[in-house]
Amino acid sequence: MTETNLNQKAKPRLSAARFLPPLLAALLVALLAYGLMRPSPDARLGSVLLDKPAPEFSLISLDEETVSLASMKGKPVVVNFWASWCVPCRQEAPLLRELDSRTGNDMVLLGILFQDTDKAARNFIQEFNLKYPTLRDPKLATAIDYGVAGVPETFFIDAQGIIRHVDKGGLTRERLNEGLKKVGVPEL
Repeated sequence: MTETNLNQKAKPRLSAARFLPPLLAALLVALLAYGLMRPSPDARLGSVLLDKPAPEFSLISLDEETVSLASMKGKPVVVNFWASWCVPCRQEAPLLRELDSRTGNDMVLLGILFQDTDKAARNFIQEFNLKYPTLRDPKLATAIDYGVAGVPETFFIDAQGIIRHVDKGGLTRERLNEGLKKVGVPEL
């Protein structure tokens, strides 16, 4: 074999080796993005607050009304921590709108903003035609009391004020119904 033949055979190996690191990096980024975007398998495992009294809060809504959890005693309450920049929050918004329109006075649905602006929240509410109260938590005191690590997180509180179910990640109809059942509200 001549030197020219050896160089021609070595070139394809070099070009393939050149593409391997970027290809592996792209694969790693794709796997990481997939892992971050999907709800964790333990999304329904709950929290340390499960089967304990829900932490009390009194917050101001975007409509400038004071809303307290204590005023909801006697009715099941679904509390959804959300933000306009949260992709799973956008995905679950139509489901929450459906829940709100169907439940009437049987239960209370509340949204609590998590690290968001009033303007962005109002745009989100208008886009999805949401009617239930959205409360401000500017110092994240309520989010901290509930142990919220990210959004969306949804707490299902029974009529006695006890947290019976916690869902972390975007709600599906199945997961929403699981929580509703635990607080005595008919499924969607």
